[in-house]
Amino acid sequence: MMNSSCNCRWGGCVPSKICKGLLVVGGLNWGLIGVGMLMSNDWNVVHIVLGSMPTFEAIVYILVGVAAIVKLIGCRCKKCMAACASCSSCQVGSGDQKI
Repeated sequence: MMNSSCNCRWGGCVPSKICKGLLVVGGLNWGLIGVGMLMSNDWNVVHIVLGSMPTFEAIVYILVGVAAIVKLIGCRCKKCMAACASCSSCQVGSGDQKI
């Protein structure tokens, strides 16, 4: 769990922040799709907003997928590494590190 002094949650470089934002949007969209399926509704927000533009809808889904891959790999730029330097749970070799 991240402590209050951790800058990793929204710190780092701009591409890393964009990826985190896309993952939040994608996760909320999937949650709404699931709730909508249980209630026999279509709550796919991306489709509701961009349904008349299927190419843009596909681009959004691709960007969310790329963001997930980037998050799995992790960003090793200086700005992201500096953001994690203050976090004891992110430092390699610390006893609090979770796998």
